[in-house]
Amino acid sequence: MYGMTPWVKRLLIANVVMFIISSTSPGLYRELAFWPWLRTGPETLVPGILLRPWTAVTYMFLHADLTHLLFNMIGLFFFGPRLEHHLTGRDFLKLYFLAGLGGAVFSFFFGPGNPVVGASGAVYGVLLGFAMIWPRERIWIWMILPVEAWLLATVLIAGSLWSGLSGSSSGIAHFAHLGGLAFGFAYLRFRTWRQGAGKREFQRKLEAGTGGGSVARAPLVGDRIAVQRWQAIDVEGLHELNREEVIHLLDKVKTVGIKGLTQSERQFLDRIATANGL
Repeated sequence: MYGMTPWVKRLLIANVVMFIISSTSPGLYRELAFWPWLRTGPETLVPGILLRPWTAVTYMFLHADLTHLLFNMIGLFFFGPRLEHHLTGRDFLKLYFLAGLGGAVFSFFFGPGNPVVGASGAVYGVLLGFAMIWPRERIWIWMILPVEAWLLATVLIAGSLWSGLSGSSSGIAHFAHLGGLAFGFAYLRFRTWRQGAGKREFQRKLEAGTGGGSVARAPLVGDRIAVQRWQAIDVEGLHELNREEVIHLLDKVKTVGIKGLTQSERQFLDRIATANGL
């Protein structure tokens, strides 16, 4: 169980504070809600984003009632901390706000003309991220029914898609949910590709530096000393890609031993250690 993380805590506080403020100010509520279309004349409709561009973000911090707020904050509270810990705060925020923006985009193109409020799109993006990273994690619905994360995400997607296409008039912005899921998925896939691209580029440079061929490993230091040197690397000061790779390789050494490392993996750790002055 992960403790409360910084950005999840701030988002929870911001949503609660905005709910209190907007509940006492109907005018502010209307100004901050996302309106897909706004009427500027008897027969003239203009995209709301053109007249009130800030609402693509501010609508995420408004809620129709206490129940609406409660359900969204419960989702953020349970799924957010572990995801933020895994992604880091910066990438978690990108996921959250891009998913929320996706909710506004889908509401504009596919939803009716009603105003949209709520953090549901952003929270659906968080839930999807959780399900993509830990698909087999069991989630207890109403503290009774165990459901694996991938299945819960699938049910939510199918339910939102069905409700949106069938024209459900429940007052729920189903297309905002779908937008959050779509943008959240796109961002996480892009993030995975970006990380893979960085590793591929590093491998290309490594192979170029060794002439592209295999190099006999010279036992400059004993395996025990090498491991001690690698373990002394200050991982917190590394770039995200290098940090994750170093942690992964050190875990690999603990699990299967130094013999389980490839030549390029040993070279990678040696280079990082040298850059750390070790």
